[in-house]
Amino acid sequence: MRFYLILCMLLIVITSSAQDIRKPSSSLASIETHLQEITKTEKSRNYKNIKTLNYVADYIHKEFLKHCDTVYTQPYLVNGVTYKNVIGVLHPDIDELIVIGAHYDVAGSQEGADDNASGVTGLLELSRLLARESLNHRIEFVAYTLEEPPFFRTKQMGSYVHAKHLFDKKSKVIGMICLEMIGFFRDEENSQQYPIPSMKSLYGSIGNYITVVHKTDNGTFGKYFIKRTKENQLLETKSFLGIPGVSGVDFSDHLNYWNFGYSAIMITDTAMFRNMNYHRESDTMETLDINKMKLVIDQLYLTVKSL
Repeated sequence: MRFYLILCMLLIVITSSAQDIRKPSSSLASIETHLQEITKTEKSRNYKNIKTLNYVADYIHKEFLKHCDTVYTQPYLVNGVTYKNVIGVLHPDIDELIVIGAHYDVAGSQEGADDNASGVTGLLELSRLLARESLNHRIEFVAYTLEEPPFFRTKQMGSYVHAKHLFDKKSKVIGMICLEMIGFFRDEENSQQYPIPSMKSLYGSIGNYITVVHKTDNGTFGKYFIKRTKENQLLETKSFLGIPGVSGVDFSDHLNYWNFGYSAIMITDTAMFRNMNYHRESDTMETLDINKMKLVIDQLYLTVKSL
């Protein structure tokens, strides 16, 4: 009997230790709920449907309020219409900051599950997970509007508005992490394409990994982030160098932080080079690999926590 009790106690300790190693982690149920709320709207969340954009912005705001120390919107006018970024802040009293951002608008008439409800979902889960941690930096979680055409590469992009605001305030930005399509994975041969065909021999033809895009002339944040990511690797991760002229390396909000001289990276499943639903009505949450998306979020959490 005594041996049995000791054995039970040992099992409890071992189980508790295993749970401690696993926790905290993102929640599959929360991921699915966020995707559902963001994608299954009556109308597409494009720039023409301001009511839908505001509905999604309000949902993000409500979720940030659960975990962040400060939450506010950053409104601005475009052609007489008010659009807004939604910002949640952890540790607002710390000067040095890391920006983690994702855009919540879509191109045209579509649900935009991978592009970019997946990134916004990652943003919301990271705000929940990192709120439990004692961090060395202020974290600004930013949900951007107007990333998509016809505003891409213009000063009307929400990320341009935010990056310029930081620049004008002379904020001490350590780095920026852009979450751009993190939910689409495939295990079949030739499921991964590249802007330069020769890259296939280096990176492989199977689209089952996540990518960190960075630039060599853009500070040390990218290199340090990649080093920490590979130490915390839960899912195969590959780094792409953002060489000028290579299509896709600047196709998101990190572009504006690069333009203001900030060290910035993009986390992506490579978008149109893997996901043939890109900017199509077929980009629905049913096409996403929720389990691998969860691993991406958990890996980001471990990496940001260790910075």
